Amino acid sequence: MPEIIEIDTQEITLGQFLKLANIIDSGGMAKIFLKEFNVYVNGELDDRRGRKLKVNDVIEVEEVGTFQVGQASN
Repeated sequence: MPEIIEIDTQEITLGQFLKLANIIDSGGMAKIFLKEFNVYVNGELDDRRGRKLKVNDVIEVEEVGTFQVGQASN
């Protein structure tokens, strides 16, 4: 079961998501992190920190875990 990370917008970049999920400490670390670890978005390898993620997208981070984008309730 993936861990749900809720966002309060329609989409979020992969770099912002990694920070929100407490995988990296700052957005500046995203580029380096994505070069060192395989990250899959909906089963496809992706290393673009600007990749747009939407609600229900599944992000698998090598050696870290599996996450799903959820919608925060207002």
